[in-house]
Amino acid sequence: MTFVVTENCIKCKYTDCVEVCPVDCFYEGANMLVIHPDECIDCGVCVPECPAEAIVADNEPAATDFWLGINRRYADAWPNIASRKAPLPSADLQNGRADKICELSTCPGVTEEAV
Repeated sequence: MTFVVTENCIKCKYTDCVEVCPVDCFYEGANMLVIHPDECIDCGVCVPECPAEAIVADNEPAATDFWLGINRRYADAWPNIASRKAPLPSADLQNGRADKICELSTCPGVTEEAV
């Protein structure tokens, strides 16, 4: 089992989860975080820390093969993040909004303004 970051992280990017991860398995894109499934030790300490409730176990219905693939693909491409940062400026407005997948930025190191 591993944990997976899902759609609600898009355009929120709260990093409370990063701060508690004992193995630094989070990776940062322009408007979302992902978990490297091969680095996650399945401890689950990140789950209750996510204000967007965007982190789920890979055996839960929200953790589809699609989201597992997104996490794997971008964890291999994006830089590692090991410390907490401020969320995106519109995070509270974006939290819970549906159908954000088309707004996923696949670019690392790009500010929200440029997305």
